[in-house]
Formats: sequence, structure tokens, C-alpha cells
Amino acid sequence: MRKLTLLFFSVITCFVCNAQVDKVDSLLKKIKVIQNDTNKVKLYYALADQYLNSNLKEAEKFCRKAEVLSRRLNYKQGILDYYSNYANVLYLNGKFDDRLELALEAVEYAKKNADSTEFARSMLNAGIAYSLIEDYQSAVNQIEKARDILIRNNQHKYNGNIYNLLQLLYNSMHQYRKGANNGLLAIDILAKSKDKTSLQEALSNLGLNYIELKLYDSAKYYLNKAVVLSNASGNKQIQTAAALNFALIALRSQQTDSIKPYVTKALKLSKANDWHEQEGLAQYGLAYYYLLKKNNAIAQLYADSALRLTQQYNIPNLKQKLYPLLSSLYYARQEPQQGYFYYNKSEMFNDSLLNTAITKHTIFTEKKFETSRKEAQIKLQQSQLRQKNNLIYFLFAGALALLSISLLSYRNYRNRRKLQQAKIDELETEKQLMATEAVLKGEEQERTRLAKDLHDGLGGMLSGIKFSLSNMKENMVMTPDNVNAFERSMDMLDSSIKEMRRVAHNMMPEILLKYGLDTALMEFCTEIDRNGVLRVNYQSVGVHEADIPQTISVTIYRIVQELLNNAIKHAHAKNILVQLHQSNQGKLLAITVEDDGNGFDTDLLKKSDGMGWLNIKNRVEFLKGRIDLQSAPGKGTSVMIEINS
Repeated sequence: MRKLTLLFFSVITCFVCNAQVDKVDSLLKKIKVIQNDTNKVKLYYALADQYLNSNLKEAEKFCRKAEVLSRRLNYKQGILDYYSNYANVLYLNGKFDDRLELALEAVEYAKKNADSTEFARSMLNAGIAYSLIEDYQSAVNQIEKARDILIRNNQHKYNGNIYNLLQLLYNSMHQYRKGANNGLLAIDILAKSKDKTSLQEALSNLGLNYIELKLYDSAKYYLNKAVVLSNASGNKQIQTAAALNFALIALRSQQTDSIKPYVTKALKLSKANDWHEQEGLAQYGLAYYYLLKKNNAIAQLYADSALRLTQQYNIPNLKQKLYPLLSSLYYARQEPQQGYFYYNKSEMFNDSLLNTAITKHTIFTEKKFETSRKEAQIKLQQSQLRQKNNLIYFLFAGALALLSISLLSYRNYRNRRKLQQAKIDELETEKQLMATEAVLKGEEQERTRLAKDLHDGLGGMLSGIKFSLSNMKENMVMTPDNVNAFERSMDMLDSSIKEMRRVAHNMMPEILLKYGLDTALMEFCTEIDRNGVLRVNYQSVGVHEADIPQTISVTIYRIVQELLNNAIKHAHAKNILVQLHQSNQGKLLAITVEDDGNGFDTDLLKKSDGMGWLNIKNRVEFLKGRIDLQSAPGKGTSVMIEINS
């Protein structure tokens, strides 16, 4: 089951009403009597827009006429409008390669003939064109450049949709962390706008990125927000996408019984709206559910129904999922011949997809090579023409060549200097890390010594004093007032012993050394939660059986201590989520601490001279980890740390 794509390049109606026909007739009459000026260009585009829904050949004809007249009049806006209007015609015709060529031509024209905002919009269209041919990296490059230009020009109305588009592209490139970061930016912007449909799409897509990051609680949080908004607005597409994504979370979390209600809801919604791919995905999900429940007969019914949809409506993504499922299903039914048949079909289908991708890449590369070759031929001809007139500049060219050699030598010298400086910087960094390691080890050793001295030395002395005083009381005759004073003193002594033990435990928790990081963090969070200062929710995945070195365990424990102390002292948070996640391969350890407190401007950390954040950064650098801080005033704080254990 994959996401329901929520990015639309055009909004197209599927019928032509009488009012549209009347409008076309009216526009055709005006065209015949109007002069050849900019108003006629606009009429041509209006006609093209009307025919876009019913007759693409007519739409293309009027786009061409508008372009010819715009170039004759040197009407630059008319030429720019040609690129955007004709792009819609090519998109609806499925000519994605031609659409990309047109978009790149528009970028070059806008660069020379339009303002920077129009140039940025043409780059956005080029990015979308690249995404249609699945060249996602080029798409990202174009869109991020366009975004930067629009931000410099204070043109912020596109930002929310741009960040949402970027999170989809990064998702397609399997760079889910970048996708999630862009999704968070999109939601922050769209939440302040009136575009609630785009906000729902961004929330749903962000949920999908968190699913791929295996942060299922975060995924559920954003998907639930999308569902609330879609229920209020009646957006069935978001409801269907969310149901499929919730089913995916249930499947990956091995919560088999939770799969059925979600895919059943998605099936009902997709059938009611004739969304064939989503209907097939829901049937695939039900087939998968019943296969897991060993109800092979019902699983067969849903799988066959989904297969009929793929054949009727040509849905390759669904077909790619169904063949392995059908193979497993037939093997489960003790029909190995059919099982092997669908296994073989799956292999052949995957090979065909790979061959198609290779062919598309080859054609694209050949086109680029052909273009480069033609450019090279033109340059060669131009060079031959120039040679006839450039003999008198021979000496000047020689001098220029010598200057170039000198510049190259100087550049080579500077590069060597840079390499040497880089080596020096690397040694300095290594030296700093060694110093940090020594400081941290010394700190932990001193903590351990002090904790032991407090517990074994001072603790033993206080306990002895208490025992002695208790014996003295039995042999002494005291007035009632003295008895009360004596009891108060004994209570104060008990409190001192408990406080001493708490301090010793915090300095070097015995539970961490005996039972490991997971148990120690759970106990620490439970203790804070039990005190009632705030609610702390601790979650761990894949850590219970993990063998984490003691140095890493102690350092992570101190980091979480510092983050929770910051949340309590500065953020005034009411709820804190602490997550510890160990990947299946055991190579990546992720720590997440999120609170709903005041939040702050992260730029202030650069100016702050406090030691808390500096200690956290030093400990993360010591572990050679990565830290990602997300916060804003009134938005809470989220810190994610990744360590290769």
C-alpha cells in the first residue's frame, strides 16, 4: 500500500456544459472582428482554456496562434502565458518529455525577458516537469532555486505548497528525513493560511514520511490532524489516503487486527468515488489481512478482484504488489504450480519495470548527448569562421595562454594550501574530541567516586547516628517537649538520609550499571512522572535486548537528563515524550525528546553563553552523532539525536 498522491498539476472538468459552448461561440465571434493586438492574444488563450476540457487539438491550435501574434507584437507576457498554457495541453496529452523541453525553454526566456518572480515561477514549472519524468533530483534543484528567489523577493504565497511539493519529491527519492523537515515547514505556513485543502495534503504526506522513518507515533499524530480537517471539510481523498496509511502503520507494527477496519473504510470511500487505484490498494490490503489470518478463500477473492482492476485500468504499482501476494497465497493453499506461476510473473514484471526505467534513462541521456553534439558542431563551425579573422590576435592569445597557466599554477598552489589547512583542521577536531572524551570520562569517574563516598561513607555514618540516637532514646527519660523535639530531629535525619541517597543515585544511577540504558531511562522518566511536576511518556523500540556499550549508555543518560531538566526549568512544559529507538540492524540509535512547552527561537542558542546546550552538543560530538533541533516560540521543542552504535 502506498500513499494517495495529493499533488495536482491541473484541475480539469470531465464534461462541457451548454454555458461553455455558448462562451466558445461568443469568443469565436469576437476573434473575427477584433484587431491584432494584445487583447486578441488574451482571447486566443481564453478559447484554448475552454477547449482544454473537450478538444485538445483546438486548444493547441489557439495556443499556437496566441504565441505567433505575441512574438509579432513583442508581447512578452503573452509569450510567457504561451509556455504555461501549452504546458497544460502537453500534460493532458501525456507528452511529458515535450513538456519538460517547453518548460526549460520558458526558463531561458523568462531569465532574459521577465522579472525575477516570473523567472522563479517558470523554474517551478520546470521542476514539476522533471518530476513527471521521474528525474526527482533535477526537480528538487529547480524548485529549491525558485523557492530561494521567491523568498528574497518577499513572495511568500507559494511557500506552503512549495515545501509540500519538496516533501513529496524527497519521499520519492527515499530521503524521508528531508521530506519530513519540508513537511513541517509546509504545515507551519499552511496552518496560517486559508488553504485548508493544501494543509490536509501536507499533513497526510508528512504522516507518510514519518511512517517510512518508523516514527509511528508522530505519523499517527499528523494523520489524525489530517483526518479531523478532512472530516470537517468533507475531503474524501484525504480520508481515503489516511485510512490506507493507518493500515500501513498497523501492518508494519504487526497489529494485524487493526488492518481490517482501515482498509475496509478505504475500500468504501474509493468505490463511492471511482478511485480505482485506491480501491485496488484497499482490496490488496484486505487480501493481505485474510492471508495473515489464514483465511485463504476470502483472501483469494480480494486478490482476484484487485488483479481485475489492474488489468482493466492499467495500474502497474498495484500489479507489482499483487503478484508476490498471489504467489504466497497459492503456496499457502498447497498449489505450488500456481504459486510458482505468479512468482515468475512477479520476477518478469519487475524486470520489465527495470528495463523500462533503463530505457527511459537511456533515451534521456541520448537526447542530452544529441543536444550536446549539435551544440559542439555549431561551436566547431563558429570556430572555423573565427579562425579566418583571428590570425592577428595570435600573439595576444599566446600571452593569454601564459596568463592562464600562471593562474592555474596559482590555483594549484592555493588548493594545496587548502588541503593542508583541512588536514590541520581535522587534527584539531580530533584533538578536541580526545579532550572532550577525557573530560567526560573524568566527570563520570568523579561522579562515581562521589556517589560511592556519599552512599558508603556519609550514608553509613548517618545511619549509624540514627541507630545510636534510637538506642539512647530507650535509656533516657525526657519531658514531652523534649520527646517531640527528639522525634522531629529523627524525622529530619531520615529526610537527610533519603536526600543523600537521591543525590548519590542521580550522580551515578546503580540501575544504569546493572540493568542497562532502557531500564534506567524508564525509571528516571517514571520518577519524574510520579512526582507530578509534568507528564513524561517514555517509549522504546528494539532497545530492550540491545547491547549498548556502557560509555554510550552513560552519555545518552546524561543527555536525556539535561534535556528534561531544560524542559522543566525553561519550557514550562506539561507533557514530554521520550523515545529511544534502535534500528533492526542495530547500527543506528535514535533518541527523541519532544515537549509542548513555550518553545524558543533557535537562533538565540548561537548567542547564548549557557552551559546546558553546550554540554549536550559536546556529548553528541563525543559519540560522533547528529543532532536536529526543531523549535519556535509557542510551538514546543523537538530534539532528535542519531548515533551510530
